[in-house]
Amino acid sequence: MVKTEREKETLLPIGSVVRFKNWEQLVMIYGRKQMDSKTKEEWDYVACYYPIGNISTEYNLFFNHEHVSEIVFIGYINDEEIKLSEDLKK
Repeated sequence: MVKTEREKETLLPIGSVVRFKNWEQLVMIYGRKQMDSKTKEEWDYVACYYPIGNISTEYNLFFNHEHVSEIVFIGYINDEEIKLSEDLKK
């Protein structure tokens, strides 16, 4: 899937399901602009395996938007989500 410039700059909403290059396992985004408590590094997303869900912090997957190779499902978007998405760009 080729991403448009807008898709490259906008973080996906909570609940989005994505795939990485060369990896079949789907993951579901449940947090944005998250800090890994172990490394103190900030990432665009934290996700869990889909459809399994969040098992524990040991299974958290941290990654940046550029690592997404396919957007399988886009999470719920309403006015609050649009505002938060704009705030996260700042």
